[in-house]
Amino acid sequence: MPSDRKIRVLVVDDSALVRTILRRELSRDPQIEVVGAASDAYEARDLIVAHKPDLITLDVEMPRMSGLDFLDRLMKNYPVPVIMFSTLTDSGTKAALEALEKGAVDVMRKPDHTSAALREVMDQLIDKIKAAHGSIRRPKPQIRPPSQPVATKSHGVDPSRFVVAIGASTGGTEALRSILTQLPADMPPTLIVQHMPEGFTNAFAERLNKCSRVRVMEALDNIPLKPGLAIIGHGNYHLSVEKRGSVWYARSRSGPLVCRHRPSVEVLFQSMAKAVGSAGVGVILTGMGADGADGMLAMHQAGAATIAQDERSCVVFGMPKEAIARGGVDRVVSLNNVPRAMISALTGQAAAVGR
Repeated sequence: MPSDRKIRVLVVDDSALVRTILRRELSRDPQIEVVGAASDAYEARDLIVAHKPDLITLDVEMPRMSGLDFLDRLMKNYPVPVIMFSTLTDSGTKAALEALEKGAVDVMRKPDHTSAALREVMDQLIDKIKAAHGSIRRPKPQIRPPSQPVATKSHGVDPSRFVVAIGASTGGTEALRSILTQLPADMPPTLIVQHMPEGFTNAFAERLNKCSRVRVMEALDNIPLKPGLAIIGHGNYHLSVEKRGSVWYARSRSGPLVCRHRPSVEVLFQSMAKAVGSAGVGVILTGMGADGADGMLAMHQAGAATIAQDERSCVVFGMPKEAIARGGVDRVVSLNNVPRAMISALTGQAAAVGR
């Protein structure tokens, strides 16, 4: 493919206003060409045949055929990267998360022309389009957790003495589901940043909580960290950890974008390096860009064990690649082996502490 070929994007949304906004804003980027805008799945079908887009932005809630039903058909007949746009209604949020399970690469909150954060949303969408365009679609991970994961204490690990931090972006929702369903109930407290808009992270945490042995919840400020608790960073708020006395606390606070994200993996990992040090384990998963790469190096230099997902199992090998390139990664493993690597890292850290 010629290097100067633009990324051909098809916009599918029942709102004329949203179609206008997306066409206008995306067309400002010299690397993107909006080849069409459809109001429903049937119009989209004809435009796909005519223009063969590289990527599709898709509304979750549409007339005549829902975004989920259209996505199902799309993945079978024209498996192209899809970014979902959703409102913050309860049904829209649930459908957006289902879309990620069905093969969409990302989900975003639907913009409007009055939003003060419109430029920020559009910048993030352009980043996602460029990252997703370079990704290779792969089969969803097969989630086959053992009947009873071996407790961390059985490995000589006192879960109250360690903290785990995980960062993920594009493709991370399904990767996290694969990992969390395989962790034991007494896992050390686990802090997670998944790039996801405000309004979606609570539903995402609830969904993970239903299929995990650990308790999964959306972050609140000043939560004391305890074994068996996994905390998902609240959309639009940075997640970090700090230590007061002998207790670690999760902090959930506003602040400027870091690495063009809020929450940012970089913020979490840097706080881990400072507050947790050698009692930490860091994991960086599939995702675009370099968010968390410097923070993982800081964790590594502070004595933490660090793990990156390998290229073959990533939807987008951006964040792990950058972390590896900076020299902050101890082990590179496939997604299926991440839970085992986490337990192994904790075992190694426990042995080091015991010496």
